Amino acid sequence: MYRSKEHRILAGVCGGIADKLGWSPTVVRALWLLLSLLPGPMWVLYVILWIVLPNGPRSYAH
Repeated sequence: MYRSKEHRILAGVCGGIADKLGWSPTVVRALWLLLSLLPGPMWVLYVILWIVLPNGPRSYAH
């Protein structure tokens, strides 16, 4: 899994997850935002993924 260079707003984490799953980046971002409103460490997980996931190539395909 990679951070997306094409579907990036902040760090490309949601775009990379969307690329891997074959989903729309907008859907993944909306789900991530909804989950972030619930109690739990979603923002911490985002930062960890930002650090751990490498940048993907420009035309990353599953």
